Amino acid sequence: MLEVKNLKVHLDTASGIVKAVDGVSFHVKAGETVGIVGESGSGKSVLAHSLMQLNPVPPATYPQGEIIFENRNLLDLKEKELRKIRGNEIAMIFQDPMSSLNPVFKIGNQLMEAIRTHQSMSRQNAEEKALELLKDVGIPDPKSRLNDYPHQFSGGMRQRVLIAIALACQPKLLIADEPTTALDVTIQAQILELMKDIQKKYGTAIIIITHDLGVVAQLADRVLVMYSGRIVEEGITGDIFYHTSMPYTWSLLRSLPRLDSDIHQRLKSIQGQPPNLVDPPKGCNFSPRCPFVTEQCLEVDPSLVDRGNGHRAACILSESEYEERKHEIQDIEREGVEQ
Repeated sequence: MLEVKNLKVHLDTASGIVKAVDGVSFHVKAGETVGIVGESGSGKSVLAHSLMQLNPVPPATYPQGEIIFENRNLLDLKEKELRKIRGNEIAMIFQDPMSSLNPVFKIGNQLMEAIRTHQSMSRQNAEEKALELLKDVGIPDPKSRLNDYPHQFSGGMRQRVLIAIALACQPKLLIADEPTTALDVTIQAQILELMKDIQKKYGTAIIIITHDLGVVAQLADRVLVMYSGRIVEEGITGDIFYHTSMPYTWSLLRSLPRLDSDIHQRLKSIQGQPPNLVDPPKGCNFSPRCPFVTEQCLEVDPSLVDRGNGHRAACILSESEYEERKHEIQDIEREGVEQ
């Protein structure tokens, strides 16, 4: 359904050209859920907005790459053509439910606008569809709530409204940019369960963008790990969580509490800061923070290498070298805990 080929997105800033997305390639199949994870500043949201051409130009430019959606390169389309796709074939759930709805319009008007923009439908029919959508996303008493304003909804209910708007035209691809960031844990679980139910009902493909690996573990079929504007590891969810092949992914997972870990083991944060995307370091971008770093890492910029079963990682270490180094670090840490 979607294929991104060697996409580069540059942002022109006062400090210089920021390489926000630097040669990213991936695909999404119909009905599939793909998770994109990484730290803040890794380029996830810029990539998401690129898929719908929502990055303002300028400062954004697209010096290289293609975004192929059902045999159309979105980078070649004019604004009028893109408007027919946005919200209709590709829809987005934006990051902040508190500010993504227009505060001066009723929820019903915002839902009906999304429907009538793309579909020839009377106001009465649009209102009936809006009611059905609110029911689908679990809004209680939807008929009366159509006449409420956004400030009359809680954060979780606003997120449900945003999902309803995104689903108004039954899009083929749904992009969820940090859909649970501002919500408490209980509401997060409800929203994730809702997205699963929606996917079963409509057969929608989903790209979920988040820094929360727990969200990805629950929802995604495949995972793309981003660092400094690049994909550094990709594979099916089980491989990413249990058979990592890139030190950055391993370091991310070690920073999370786990029920199956030693209760005496401290969580390990990733030392240092993400690289300056105006002037990235020579060699591997992760080398200044990498616990596996070698002299070769400081010189060689690794590309994604196939590890089998669709699992790829951007690391110059072989699988045996990677595993050996990982066990060495774990043994040293275990000895420290015992002492």
